[in-house]
Amino acid sequence: MDAMRQSPKLVTVFGGSGFLGRHVVRALAKRGYRVRVAVRRPDLGFFLQPLGVVGQIQLVQANLRYPDTVRRALDRADAVVNCVGILSESGRQSFGPVQAEGARVIAEGTPAGLPLVQVSAIGADPNSASAYARTKGQGDAAVLAARPDAVIVRPSVLFGQGDSFFNRFAALARALPILPIAGAETRFQPVWAGDVGEAIALAVDGRVLGGRIYEFGGPEIRTLRELVEYVLQVTERKRMIIAMPEGLARIQARVMEIVDALSFGLLPDELKLTRDQLVLLRQDNVVSEGARAEARTLEGIGMTPRAMEAIVPAYLTRFRKTGQFDLKRAA
Repeated sequence: MDAMRQSPKLVTVFGGSGFLGRHVVRALAKRGYRVRVAVRRPDLGFFLQPLGVVGQIQLVQANLRYPDTVRRALDRADAVVNCVGILSESGRQSFGPVQAEGARVIAEGTPAGLPLVQVSAIGADPNSASAYARTKGQGDAAVLAARPDAVIVRPSVLFGQGDSFFNRFAALARALPILPIAGAETRFQPVWAGDVGEAIALAVDGRVLGGRIYEFGGPEIRTLRELVEYVLQVTERKRMIIAMPEGLARIQARVMEIVDALSFGLLPDELKLTRDQLVLLRQDNVVSEGARAEARTLEGIGMTPRAMEAIVPAYLTRFRKTGQFDLKRAA
C-alpha cells in the first residue's frame, strides 16, 4: 500500500488476463502502479487480484471490436499496454479486427505523451503470407502512425508455467507414441514471459526509448526438433520424432481445422494446427542481427534473459510418469 501512495499512477493493460498479460500485471503491481485490466470476460480474471494489494488491480470489460469499451478502459489512464493477440481465429475473434484494427483503436485513443506499449511478435510484417504475422505487422504500423513514440515489443515464443508451447509437446508426448512435427528445422529463441513482462514494465517506467521496435529472445537458439527433444529429456519419455513434409502437414492442418469447426471449438488445444501456423513455420523465429546491433533487445535495455533450463523443468515434472516423486532420483 505504501508503494501505491508513492506511485498512484494508473496503467490500463488490455489482455491482462492472458499468458503474457498476467506477467505484465505482476511486474506493474510490484512497482506500486494501480492496474486496470481490460478484458472481454472480467469474471474470468479474478485470479489476478492476489498479485497486488487490496484495490490495486481492477478488472473492467472491454472488447477491441467495440471502440466505446476501449475508450472507457482508457479513461484517466497514465499509461497503456496492449497484450491482446490470438494464435488462431475462432468465431468472431478474427485476426484483422483484434490484432490490426484493435491496436489502431487503442493507439488513437491514448493521449499523446502517455507511455504506450504494443505487444507484437517476431516475424510481424504487413506483407507476410501469414494472416497472423500480417495483422500483427499492420497493428504495429497503425500504432506507430498514431503514436510515433510508442514502444513496440516483439518477443519470440514465450515460455513459463501454463505456456502453450512446452506444455503442448509434453502433453502430446504423454499421449502419443510418435511425435509428428512440422517445421522441424525452424529455429526459435524461447524467452521467459517473466522477462518480457519486466521489460514492458520498464517501458511504462519510461526507461525504454520510445519510437522503436524491440525484439526479445532468450539466451539460446534451437530448432523445433531440438526443443521437442528437450521436452522429452525433461519429462523422461522416449518418443520417435518424425519431421512431416509441408504437403502432408497442410493436409493434417486442414483436417484439424475441419474437426475443430465441427466440434464447435472443442478440439483440445494440443491437437490444434492451422495452415496459417504452417506458414509461420517457414521462417526462423529469432532476434534479428539489426535488433542486436541497435540494442533493441533485452540485453540492450540492461536485462539478462533467463535460460529455459532454469524455468521449464519446474513445471514439466507433472508430465513424468511419476511426477517429481521418483525413487531413483530421490536415492
